[in-house]
Amino acid sequence: MAIQTVGVLGAGQMGNGIAQVAAATGFKVMMVDIAQAALDKGMATITGSCDRLIKKEAMTDAKKKELLGNIKTSLSMQDFKTCDIVIEAVAENIDLKVKIFSELDRICPAATILCSNTSSISITKLSASTKRPDKVAGMHFMNPVPL
Repeated sequence: MAIQTVGVLGAGQMGNGIAQVAAATGFKVMMVDIAQAALDKGMATITGSCDRLIKKEAMTDAKKKELLGNIKTSLSMQDFKTCDIVIEAVAENIDLKVKIFSELDRICPAATILCSNTSSISITKLSASTKRPDKVAGMHFMNPVPL
């Protein structure tokens, strides 16, 4: 399966960085959060990061426009239905993450890979809340993700 669409759950510091890197690589990205303010702040952070890269001559205006065009935002996890991979980047709370993985399992097609950016929670425990433990993985990013 070729990955074309990346879902990112969480528009905070890690989530927006993951979305930026995926979009810069040419993937279509669906960034979801529970609050519009968080999505707006996440997109503003990505825009600011791109502007800093342009100032350093590490990115062009055209590449920034392309990158931003690759990212869509939503308040609904239902929009992950079209994603080939979903990367969860929410607070380090086991109960929250188990609930999220169970819900992602119901929403996403069977082929969708589900990942967590956790650095401390058992991936085995998260995968047990799904019917696809073989498609659940840890995918830890360092902060700041774009760098």
